[in-house]
Parts: sequence; structure tokens; C-alpha cells
Amino acid sequence: MLAAAAPAKRENPIEKALRQHVETLASDDFDGREPGTEGESKTLRYLARQWFDIGMESGTNDPAHGWFAPVEVVEREPLSFRASFTRGRRKIVVPDDAGLVVTSGIRSLVENAPVVFVGYGDAPAVPRIELAGRIALMLDSRRPGSAPDREGGDRAGRLLDAGAAAVVTVLDGDQTIDDVTAHRRRAGYALSGDRLGGDIEAYVSSAVANAMLAGGTVADVSALRREAAAVDFAPRLMGLSGTLEATSRETRIRTHNLIGKLEGRNPGSGAVMLVAHWDHFGKCASPPAEDLICNGAVDNASGLAVITEAARILSRGRQLDRDVYFLATTGEELGLLGALAFAESPPLPLDRIVAVFNVDSTGLAPAGQPFSVVGKGTTDLDAGIVQVVRAMKRKLAPGDAANAFIKRQDGWVFRQHDVPAVMVSTSYSNQERLEKFMEDTYHRPSDEAAKVEYGGMVDDVQMQVELVRYFGDARRFPGRTNAGSRTP
Repeated sequence: MLAAAAPAKRENPIEKALRQHVETLASDDFDGREPGTEGESKTLRYLARQWFDIGMESGTNDPAHGWFAPVEVVEREPLSFRASFTRGRRKIVVPDDAGLVVTSGIRSLVENAPVVFVGYGDAPAVPRIELAGRIALMLDSRRPGSAPDREGGDRAGRLLDAGAAAVVTVLDGDQTIDDVTAHRRRAGYALSGDRLGGDIEAYVSSAVANAMLAGGTVADVSALRREAAAVDFAPRLMGLSGTLEATSRETRIRTHNLIGKLEGRNPGSGAVMLVAHWDHFGKCASPPAEDLICNGAVDNASGLAVITEAARILSRGRQLDRDVYFLATTGEELGLLGALAFAESPPLPLDRIVAVFNVDSTGLAPAGQPFSVVGKGTTDLDAGIVQVVRAMKRKLAPGDAANAFIKRQDGWVFRQHDVPAVMVSTSYSNQERLEKFMEDTYHRPSDEAAKVEYGGMVDDVQMQVELVRYFGDARRFPGRTNAGSRTP
């Protein structure tokens, strides 16, 4: 007799639902979920239908925009520039092939502004009085023996924030003008705002910098480096003035955040929020490549699936004290813009949000892996997270390596507004596996549903549910004990 076939293994119902969401949202039919396209319309219709069927109500708190909160994004592409420097009666015009000037606005102009040398631009704080109304001249290379930049390398941005009228970077290291041009001439994105004005950043070759220095107190770029490396270095005026102008071409994109809510028994006690970005890159490759669409299965159809199924479970359970908001953001891939728009015009005061749990790029780990916290040690949520993990009889991965992603996800925006925000996921507990994804699949057409690990996603759903239950209980978590978030 033939042996009876073994019964097929029954798929976990949560896993089945997650798979359906990811396979739908990351299908070619959704065209890569690019903001402002039909792919956006399909994505938001699908999610809103799911959320409505779960029993959520609109969370926009705006009768004119139920469920969908408008976000206007501006795309700016560098168009033209000019740059010149004057020492006495001598004028140095920067050739197109030896420099670049870009602006975050439509047109920006700094005219005849004094140039102040700020060395490597890494001083703890260049006094505002040294920068106001002046052009900061900075070396692109790093101070010898300096530690890695914990602020993400945006030295120019920090100088602009401190009051510099513009920043000029001398390319004295490995970067060339061609390298910078290839990177900075790509379109940039921002929330809609003032049409005119914006920050100015410029780059000049070492040869141009040497011409600028001629006749001054230092002979060349090598001398500048020696000066900048000195222990007693202080910013100083260069005897130069500069004129910088840049223009951009602007396109406006109308897109939306999706906001839902499960109402709590006592909304006055605050709110908990689950967040996942819905956007991706659309078509991101060109012929003769066969696969042209960045489907974004892990990044971030997976996160949308997780918060949707967490909402389904929460809707069937006991009503919590606090409201629970669900936010699907647009423009994360363009610079966390949907989260920024939410924070600038929130449907509830931000100080009422006691905890934000972002879910981004899950689906990398099989079931049963330890959890990592992106934001570990930086909010008042840690003790509660530990209690939840213990109650679930699970483990937290040791160390804080996952904090390397703290600025690369929507939670960062909430943290900048003193709202405690973290990511708790199995996907960040194995750095080798995570780095392999980043190298081979991240932001590529190969990020497809067939490669997703749904077992780990089920774990992440259960974790988000228990986190919301814990922090949504006003007795277990009375509220914030500090300002919310601390930068690591």
C-alpha cells in the first residue's frame, strides 16, 4: 500500500495576511508606489479599505480631508550657477568645470560677502558672530586622527544652521568636482514653502582654491590644511569676498499621508502611534534591464503589512485607555517628508503622543530571532520595552548597533520634536544579514515579495501589538518622564 501523504502544513493566519499585503503592495501593478502617481492612488485606496474594514476611523481630525492628509512636495533640480571671489582688485571667476554652486531654493544669491576660513568645519561650535553674513570656507578632508562624524557628515549643514550665508567646500581630498557634480546635480526634495531663497552650498577644486589664496597670508591649500590641523586653530577672515548664485528648476508633487485611529476610553490620557512609510521609487532602472520597477517589498510594504495586522488584532481586543493612531507616511524616501508634514500640522498636539513605534524594512529575519531597538538608550520607553519583551518570553539583542539607523527612518522626525520614537524589530538584530540586504537588495528592483521572511514579520506584529497595549495603558505607563528623546 502507498503511504498516506503527510497533511500540508497550515499557514499561520497572520502570516497569510502579511503575505497577501506584501504581494499586493509590492506587485508590478502598483508601479513601485511613487508619490504623485497612479501607484500612490492604488496604494492608499488599498490601505484605506483595509483600515476601514478593520474598524478604524479617520485620524486626520479634519472633516475636509478624511483619512488622506495632503502633503505638497517640491522637487528642485539644479539649473545654473556662477561663482567669483575678489581679493583687492583681483577677481577670480570659478569655471564651470572647476566648481559647483547649488541652492535649496529657486534662486539664491550671496553678493560680495566676506569669506571666513573655518578649517575642517568640525569645531564644536563656530560662534554665530563669526559666521553671520559671511561665506564659510571649509576643507573637504578630515582632521588627521579625527573620529567618525556622529552627525552624519553634514558639516556644511551645521555651518548654515549656525548662521553662515553660504558654505564653500575646498575639494582637497579624494572627491573631485565630477564626483560632487554627479551627486549634487540630482533633484532634491522638500516640503512646499517659500518659492524664493534657500541655503547655498558651493564646491571648488584645489586649483581654484590656490588661485583664491594667491596674495594672501597662506600660499596654498597645503598651508590651509596645516593651519586647520593646529591645536589652537580659530576661524579667521581670509581677505576675500565672494559672490555666489544658484538657480533651480521646480516641480510640485501633490501626495498624501494616510492617518487612521482606534479610539481609546480616555483620549485625554494621550495617544500611541504606529508608523510605516508607504512610498518607494517607482521605476528605478532603465532598459536594457528587464526588471525596471523598485517594488519595495521589504522597504516598506513589510512595514505597512505589520501595522495593518497589528491594528486588526488590537481592534478585536479590549479598548485601551489611549487613542492609537496609525500613520502611513509619504515621501520617506525623499527625506522623511511625510513625517515632517505630519509634525508641522499634526491632528493632535505632539506632546500628547506618549510613544511612536515606527516599522520600516522588516521581513529580513526568520521567526524566533531576538529583537533590536533602534533608539535604544535614548528615550524613556526602554524600561517598558524590556517588560514587554520579558512578558512575551523573548530576548533583546545585546548592544546598540541598531542605533546606526536612528536618523534613517521616520522616527527621527518625531524625536526632533521631542516625541519618543523607536523601532523594535527582529530585522535589526543581525548586522551581517542586514548589511547583506543593504548591499544586494536595498533600493533595487530585486526587493521583491518572494524574498521576504514572513516568520519574523509575524513576530514583529505580535511585538507591536504588545507594545501598544503596554504604552496604551495609562496605569502601566503614566506618561513621559522626560522631554521625550535624547540624541545618542
